[in-house]
Amino acid sequence: MPETSNSDSLSYASGSTENALWTDCIGQALENAVELYGDNEALVSCHQNIRWTYTQFNAEVDKVAAGLVALGLGKGDRIGIWSPNNAEWIVTQFATAKAGLILVTINPAYRLSELEYALNKVECKAIVLAHQFKTSNYVQMIEGLAPEISDCQPGQLQSKKIPHLELAIVIADEAPPGFMTFEDIANSANQQSIAQLETRKAQLSCDDPINIQFTSGTTGFPKGATLTHKNILNNGRNVAVCQDLTDQDRLCIPVPLYHCFGMVMGVLGCVSHGATMVLPSEAFEPATVLQAVASEKCTSLYGVPTMFIAELGLPTIAEFDLSTLRTGVMAGSPCPTETMKQVLDIMHMRDVTIAYGMTETSPVSMQTIATDSFEKRVSTVGKVHPHVEVKILDDTGNIVPYGVQGEFCTRGYSVMSGYWGDEQKTSESIDSDKWMHTGDLATMDDQGYVCITGRLKDMIIRGGENVYPREIEEFLYRHPKIQDVQVFGVPDEKYGEEICAWVVLKNSEKSSLGEIKDFCAGQIAHYKVPRYVKFVEEFPMTVTGKIQKFVMRDKMVNENA
Repeated sequence: MPETSNSDSLSYASGSTENALWTDCIGQALENAVELYGDNEALVSCHQNIRWTYTQFNAEVDKVAAGLVALGLGKGDRIGIWSPNNAEWIVTQFATAKAGLILVTINPAYRLSELEYALNKVECKAIVLAHQFKTSNYVQMIEGLAPEISDCQPGQLQSKKIPHLELAIVIADEAPPGFMTFEDIANSANQQSIAQLETRKAQLSCDDPINIQFTSGTTGFPKGATLTHKNILNNGRNVAVCQDLTDQDRLCIPVPLYHCFGMVMGVLGCVSHGATMVLPSEAFEPATVLQAVASEKCTSLYGVPTMFIAELGLPTIAEFDLSTLRTGVMAGSPCPTETMKQVLDIMHMRDVTIAYGMTETSPVSMQTIATDSFEKRVSTVGKVHPHVEVKILDDTGNIVPYGVQGEFCTRGYSVMSGYWGDEQKTSESIDSDKWMHTGDLATMDDQGYVCITGRLKDMIIRGGENVYPREIEEFLYRHPKIQDVQVFGVPDEKYGEEICAWVVLKNSEKSSLGEIKDFCAGQIAHYKVPRYVKFVEEFPMTVTGKIQKFVMRDKMVNENA
């Protein structure tokens, strides 16, 4: 349970240290689960008809881990994964951890520009990718960036645009020229690589970086938050503790695995307790989620509020038996009161918890627990997590009294080791005393409950996705007709916020919403493409020249009212 400081009634709290942090690496945590819960179902992938016990799952992981070693991937090498949710994704997560590789999670919505940047930023040596998903043909995009791949042997790519990438592995039955299949990884394993794997596992430390997750940056380019075994294994475990998760629980995971929500809170939370991971489908579909809950008798369900709203809005919801549900996590944005009432009443999730965090903190710093009141679950993000400190600061760096708004800061095991290859950005976010400055505005009450009240950072949250306007602006500056552009969020009933761009065109140029959208198509993720574009002569500014995005936002709200 959290321990709240009442010193001078200041907004500071520290979490319980009653239970020691784990110092195991992720691979060892899986092997521990096999010893304790070997016959428990570890993973059920409904859309793939895959059902593995912990013993079976670990065997799949070991084969792939030994195969990765045989393919020449060394400790600390970066390997990307670019795929929607599937069993291969989770096998890759644990196989790379056992082999000491750093898994780089790539958003399935990324397009060419974003993919090229991500692969080059962290110098990925290999990538595991789906063949295609929805309108994205991942193989074709790799071929577009690296046309040399069609004329080389698998593992011997030498590309001008992505010079560090040597190996591309496709999750498919057959591989195009220059690629290998996911099954080929395990088939590459041999006695030598199995022995090398055992040696390497013994050399791993819980403080080794194991995962890089890209977060959009205010400078216009994504930043690679670098996370360790200790960061994410302990955070997943503590998120599960707040739900009272046990080896008898079955967690439905419709949230994307490339986010901490899926791979840390979901996957590692389950493995740390011997619970079952249930993947309903490749990507979120409300009907398949409810079908998975009913058929697999899930006891826990994850999602952002928009997911729960979509599930509750299904006309056929009464046809699904959701009576086995007990708990879960809702995160990403505040939960509307009426939605929470329905989650408790219709979905039977009486113990559902609310969590708050960010990728850079592995991710969760605050969470409610099962015994918290309804009011606390809709108006706060709970109390501080174990082994974590939080404080709320004013603009001079002093801790504010209870009830006063300030910037939310956190410190502890969960704070990332830094942004990959970017010491300056790291130092801008993490101060000399190891406090992570989140940029979020918050208040704390005298019981230690925190309410997130706004954002210092110029960020948009669209359907649970964090979108930084500067990144979109930097991309739109490439358009030959655009002289200046400002991007901001406007309220949206479905997604919480939508993307709006105000554009100043170069002299005598003309353009349209359709032209701007066409320019973005295939180059940036769909959720970053502006829904609204307004062509203007100038932007509202202060007398000192600062652009007033809130004025633009208010104007758009009034125009669309």
